[in-house]
Amino acid sequence: MKTLVFTMASFANVAMFAAPILNGQTTEARTMNTQGKTVLYAAVGAEIIQYRVERSTASLTKQSAVTLPANVQEAWLSPSKQHLYVAWSNGGASYPSSDGTPPKGDHHGISAFRINPVSGALTPHGDPASLPSRPIFVTTDVGGTNVITAHNDPSGLAVHQILPDGTVGKEIPSPGKLDFGVYGHQVRVDPSGKTVILVTRGNGPTAANAEDPGALKIFNFSNGILSNRLSIAPGGGFGYQVRHLDFHPSGKWVFVTLERQNLLHTYRRTPDGSLDPTPLFVKSTLMKATTALTTQTAASVHVHPKGGFVYVANRAFDTVEFNGKQVFAGGENTIAVFSINQQSGEPKLIQSADTQGFQPRTFALDATGSLLAVANQSPLAVRDGNGARTVSASLTLFRVGADGKLQFARKYDIETGPGRNLFWTGFVSLP
Repeated sequence: MKTLVFTMASFANVAMFAAPILNGQTTEARTMNTQGKTVLYAAVGAEIIQYRVERSTASLTKQSAVTLPANVQEAWLSPSKQHLYVAWSNGGASYPSSDGTPPKGDHHGISAFRINPVSGALTPHGDPASLPSRPIFVTTDVGGTNVITAHNDPSGLAVHQILPDGTVGKEIPSPGKLDFGVYGHQVRVDPSGKTVILVTRGNGPTAANAEDPGALKIFNFSNGILSNRLSIAPGGGFGYQVRHLDFHPSGKWVFVTLERQNLLHTYRRTPDGSLDPTPLFVKSTLMKATTALTTQTAASVHVHPKGGFVYVANRAFDTVEFNGKQVFAGGENTIAVFSINQQSGEPKLIQSADTQGFQPRTFALDATGSLLAVANQSPLAVRDGNGARTVSASLTLFRVGADGKLQFARKYDIETGPGRNLFWTGFVSLP
């Protein structure tokens, strides 16, 4: 496997790839031609590994890889279908910490890549844009003229120009004081292009600190400029630890996960790019009620490209001592599958598929909606008779049936270690 390594000095050429589709994109990106080859990208630490996808066997073949200046946080495809923007940082939960508090880091940025339309190989183009803090999520606007990063500490948004050649340009400052809430975790641009939604997670209460409230912060957006519009924070945002959202392709609804509450909220989307502040439906993402003995959280959410189903990742990773070793304490590491009522938008839990690993931080649907890949972030020990064995971090592939349900296909163990977690994955369809 050929690996390309770039430093800040040599990291010239960060930009475009021709005609792909990346999971989690806008409706426009989902509707492009999907008859060509499909590749899967997986970020392990600072490395993005490319896999060829064999659709007939639901299998992966490792191809090339690139290494960024620091650990990959997220990646996003522009509407032009020619640029993959990658957010990276040497801070955050993907790096080890002596006291359990993720380091802030001091090296953060956005880079872009060209994808070979035949092989899917990544080629850098242009200089990365430096950022002042960890970019925890990245997206583009509908027209592909700006790239937007969400930051958690301090909570905020940064908007950068996308230049005509696809490289990342200068930052566009917004006037006035903007309400960024506490702990921005995801940013999405409404399909209308008129608004930007920052999902602010807040922080759960600890023995030392009170709870920080969460909220959906909605901003007007025009020519790269943000201004405050609306804050959705039921109960003042307490008990509202929102994490991720996704849009229904009809434009009628938005689905939002609540991390610590293990809930899926359905909101009505308004034509002007806003949301009704009261959710239409509130559903548990779990098959079983959680207990106080284990940490159980909801993570990413993705709507099926055809709009019939919505998928949510559930994570559990606490350990207990067993014969002198720390082993998994129990809980759900699953993809919850919901069918969506096409008249009301109500989701109904129809399956909870075991991911065959632990901490599925991210997952991806391919553009046809027939394959789903899960990135099980970290290894964990489990009981094995009177001893223990370690279950590796892994990529797990599922086939998606016509009924939306998942059928396990294959699992690929991924080598990880301190500062090298399996942090992101995404499909791309080539011409």
